[in-house]
Amino acid sequence: MKHFALLLMVLMTVLPQASYAKKKNDGSAELKVMSYNIRMGAANDGTNSWRYRYPATALMIEDQKPDVFGVQEAFDYQVLFIKENCRDYDCVGVGREDGRKKDEHMSIFWNKKTVKLMKWGTFWLSETPKKPSKGWDAACIRTATWALMKCKKTGRMFYYVNTHLDHVGQEAQKNGLKLILDHIASINPKGYPMVLTGDFNITPDNKALAGLDAVMQSTRKIAEKTDSLGTYNGWGKANEVIDYIYCSGFSKCVEYQTVTKKYADRAFVSDHYPIFARLIF
Repeated sequence: MKHFALLLMVLMTVLPQASYAKKKNDGSAELKVMSYNIRMGAANDGTNSWRYRYPATALMIEDQKPDVFGVQEAFDYQVLFIKENCRDYDCVGVGREDGRKKDEHMSIFWNKKTVKLMKWGTFWLSETPKKPSKGWDAACIRTATWALMKCKKTGRMFYYVNTHLDHVGQEAQKNGLKLILDHIASINPKGYPMVLTGDFNITPDNKALAGLDAVMQSTRKIAEKTDSLGTYNGWGKANEVIDYIYCSGFSKCVEYQTVTKKYADRAFVSDHYPIFARLIF
């Protein structure tokens, strides 16, 4: 009896802790997201050109293991490289010039083991968003890709939007963000959690972010664990925050990280660092 009583006391002490540990470590309600300006493959960047650094991209994605991520500036062959070398991932997206394959893609990738795609689409950041077109004072054609997705473990639905704002036109930046917010409101009447990623080409103090800040939160600002590093490195010649992960409808963001880790002995995986966030439904 003494041995049984001792065993019972041990079990009463251990089992609640074990149950708590299981609950604490259960990542089923977590969504890992990433934004990555991959730097267009056509750019002549010397030893930083795509033909030298492409292995680092695959290694970075496999190491970070996001559930869903958006790329900017990706040409069709860069998108194909990720699909062929990161076999757990699939993607949607179109070329901005023709709505098919030409020029840069703002593609959304998702891990097929953890996330299911429900539906998706692309619109152009212009006065005519349903067709390839340049908007306002933009120097380039710009797009946003959106996707409705479901977490396989929890069944939780969420929207993901990925974009790349113009690097010159201030009206295009402001109006492009407004168009994105208007589109988000139109496709999300049920109020599902929302993620917006992208290279906005503007710093956090820019007034163009005011409308966005009113309805969504920057994960860099709200994360329990975060950093203040620049996201645009310019191959070591710059240090600016112009890439963002915004969210709404999540209970919290436990971590935001600027991914400066080296892969394949490359100092940089791109002229932008990938940024990563862990969100909790």
